[in-house]
Parts: sequence; C-alpha cells; structure tokens
Amino acid sequence: MQDASQSTRPLRAARPQQGLTGDITVPGDKSISHRALMFGALAVGETRIEGLLEGEDVLRTAAAMRALGAEVERLGPGRWRVAGRGVGGLIEPADVLDMGNSGTAARLICGLLAGHPIFAVLTGDASLRKRPMRRVTDPLAASGARFSSREGGRLPLAVEGAKNPLPLDYRLPVASAQVKSAVLLAGLCARGTTRVEEPEATRDHTENMLRHFGATVRVTVQGSGRVIELDGQPELTAAPITVPGDPSSAAFPLVAALLVPGSRLTVRGVGLNPLRTGLFTTLREMGADLAVTNERTEGGEPVGDITATHSALHAVEVPPERAPSMIDEYPILAVAAACATGTSRFRGLAELRVKESDRLAATIALLAANGVAARAEGDDLVMERNGAPPAGGGTVVTHMDHRIAMSALVMGLASEQPVAVDDSAFIDTSFPDFATLLDRAAGGGAITPA
Repeated sequence: MQDASQSTRPLRAARPQQGLTGDITVPGDKSISHRALMFGALAVGETRIEGLLEGEDVLRTAAAMRALGAEVERLGPGRWRVAGRGVGGLIEPADVLDMGNSGTAARLICGLLAGHPIFAVLTGDASLRKRPMRRVTDPLAASGARFSSREGGRLPLAVEGAKNPLPLDYRLPVASAQVKSAVLLAGLCARGTTRVEEPEATRDHTENMLRHFGATVRVTVQGSGRVIELDGQPELTAAPITVPGDPSSAAFPLVAALLVPGSRLTVRGVGLNPLRTGLFTTLREMGADLAVTNERTEGGEPVGDITATHSALHAVEVPPERAPSMIDEYPILAVAAACATGTSRFRGLAELRVKESDRLAATIALLAANGVAARAEGDDLVMERNGAPPAGGGTVVTHMDHRIAMSALVMGLASEQPVAVDDSAFIDTSFPDFATLLDRAAGGGAITPA
C-alpha cells in the first residue's frame, strides 16, 4: 500500500492579483456519466457517449460494467463506446468490485446486481467504507436479493441477486435520488410495475435516461413529491448520449467569480435540469449576477452557458424543500454566505451528515478554521456575517471529501489570508485539473502546492 504522505496533495489558495475571467468548460455531469455507462451496459446494441466525466468515480463505474460483462472502450477524450448485454444479461464478476470514493456508483450498482442472479462483492476506499448502505439494501432485499455487510450496513458488501426478482413498491423515508435510482434499476429485471414514491422531488436523470433507452416510465406529481412507475423487463435499446457539464462542478468557479472583485467568468454547456439548479436559484436570491445564455436541449437534458460577474451578496434563508436540488452544493454555498451581509440559514441538511464526510460538520470546521463562526442548530446551518472577506489563514482537513477541498480553495481566493487544504487528491474523483483551471482563470499564481 502506498504511504499516505506520498499520495496526498496539499494545496494553498491565495487572493489573486486580478479577477477570474474567460470562457471555461467543466467536466461532464457525474450523475449522468455514471448512468450512461450503466444503461449502456443494460441496453442491446452499442451506445456512444460524448463528454463523459473521466474522473476516478466514473472510471470505477466503467471498470465495474466491464467486470459485469459489457464491452466498455474509451475512444478519445470524453468519447466512449459501450456494447451492452441487455436487461438481465450481466455476468458474475471474477473479482471484487472496488468503487473507490463513489457512493453513487456503489448504491446504484447494488440496484443493478439485485435483479441479476449473480454473486458480487463491493468495496471502496476508507471514506466509502464508512458510508451507510442499508438505506439501499433494506428496500432492495424485498426484491429477493440478499446482502451481507459489515456492522451498520457498511462496505465491503456481498450481494446475491434474486433469481426471480419481485417488483418493488417503496416510499422513500427521505429524499434520495440514489435510493430511488437503485430501486428502479432493480425493477428493470422484475416482472410487473415497480413503484417509487418520493416525499420531495429529487434529480430525475434516471427517469430521463430510462425513457431515452426505451423504457416506459410514468411520473405523477404528488404535493411536493412524485410517484414514479416503471414497467419491468423492457428491452432497452442503445442510444447516443451527450453528457452536459456538471452543475455541481460549475458551482465552484462560478462562486469564485462572484466573490473575487473584477471577475467575469463564463462556464459553457452546463446542465440546467431544474431538479439540479437550486444553488443557482439561491445565489440569485443573494444578489448574484448570474446570466444564462444559449439555452438548448441535449440528450433529453436542458443545457446552457452561465456567466458570473462579481457581486455584493446578502444573506439568505434556504428552505428545506430545496435541499434535494442542491445537496452537494451546500459547502460552496456556505463559502458564498461567509462573504455575504446578514444572517444566513440553510434548513434541513440531515442528508449532509452521510456524504463522503459528515459534510455539515466538515463545512462548519472549514469555516471555523478561517475565522468564520457558523453553527448547526438541529439540521440547520446558521451564520451571521458583515460582508467583509473571511480572515482565512487556516488549513482545512478535507476528510477525503472532494467538495470540501474545492470549497476551501475557493474560500482562499476570497479571503484576506491564504487558505490551505491538507489534501487535494480526491478532487480527481469529480473534477480533474480543477486547481489548474481555477488558477489559470485567476491569472496564475493563486493556487500553489502547500
């Protein structure tokens, strides 16, 4: 095993001499990239994918699909070919499936495996092995699949898929696109209709892609939530996919441009699915100058170009029902709120406690290390600020969480004193070359090895 001191990449971010400018692109949407590979593996024929995110998380999914019998080939940067085996056609892997740092891949693949009569073992890195899987395995067990895991439902996890999987009728106790998607993936192999009821609408990339590949999916709005019904055992047909830029990744350079004086930065080709754009809505409520142009539809998903111009921000209260549409963006929103005027309150953040780290605690620690007092009140995050730049000067413990690391680097660009992170290696899971791209937009010399 490689020594931790050899594998970590500490970085330091300081206020740049100029604003962030130019036109950039961000990596392909991670949620859509995972699903493109999985549905390509389940389809009949050859799926061509353009713009696939080639971060470590998605590459783990590509390797897993290959191990399960699909042909998965990289044709060039972001260009991939997947020759699928059809619904129910996956084969037993010869070795353990290592999902690295990706909770999305691990949970969705549990759904895939549940409907196939094969045995497989999933594991991951130290961070992923701490994350709970019972929220997925408990409902999937009702399909006839069997799961064995470490205490608390944690990886490594052994899966014995059902020989004759049963359709599921499941109400999510909390809004989770990962759990919803796992149940729907298991339902593909079952006779009859699988039904999922979600209390709040969550990102619907799985439903969109199921339709794109030819499945019959019905969605009914029910209050603030939805009911999704999937007809089982469809023949999925290979279909081309263009992956839009990930709005969760676009959040970091856009917020940096809002906070650094003199900035005007455009991110091209960002996914604008309304169930993913809660952060952009919230930033506008704070007074952010965010302009969307060149709106279009690609592969069933809305896409556009977003330009952020430096703005004076004021505090905001974010309602709990918005959390599912921006659950990954709260750390970077907290950095924006640290530069705003007034009392900000983000409500209903229980889900943050079971991300790559306890993201609520990690976000509060990130702020505290750099002179910003914030507190948790139940599942709310609260801070009072006067609009002045944060003091900075701290070193942030990232807990192997890519979004905490990226948020800290953005804070360093906006703070009085530089901000360091203990490790940036895990940024590669979602945004390879993030530090280089951000530093180039800032004119160079702002982000350096610590």
